[in-house]
Amino acid sequence: MKKTSFLAAAFFLSLLIGCSSKTLSRENALELIKKQYPYPAVQVYSIFTADPAFSQKIIDAGLANEGLINVDKTPSFKIHPIITFTDKAKPFLLPVEEKDKADHIARVRAAEEDIIAVTGIKMLGQGKKAIVEYTTQYKDLTPFAAIDKDQLVGGKTNSKKAYFSLFDDGWRLEKKPGLDFMTE
Repeated sequence: MKKTSFLAAAFFLSLLIGCSSKTLSRENALELIKKQYPYPAVQVYSIFTADPAFSQKIIDAGLANEGLINVDKTPSFKIHPIITFTDKAKPFLLPVEEKDKADHIARVRAAEEDIIAVTGIKMLGQGKKAIVEYTTQYKDLTPFAAIDKDQLVGGKTNSKKAYFSLFDDGWRLEKKPGLDFMTE
């Protein structure tokens, strides 16, 4: 009797698990998106240290007034860094590759983008495909976020999409969705 109850319970549980994997819940979609994409994601800005036009953008963002950068306004015919970083900017500076050093490019951390929520799931292809909409928001803004304040400052949210396909072992995120997501 115990053996029969155990087998019946195991069979019921396997049916329950099998059925639940066929539907994509918001929680499952969120978990799969976070596995695939590195959220929270660091938002990186490239600073073109030898570009006079970019130096004006930095000045307009108030970074010179905050003591994060210095701008050399001495005219020169030689391409050289006119934007330099102060000690106050060091916590926001990221490692620079050799090719970027040669091109006078520095990288800074501006913010982190994180997922707020999955906002919708559109099922396609007889329940075997899904388009998931989710919302992200910028947080942990650094002073360098002022360079692109329209994008980062003010709690702006972004709406994004992820594409899923149902396989025999469950839902998988499609890195490169095909036309079958666009036909319905």
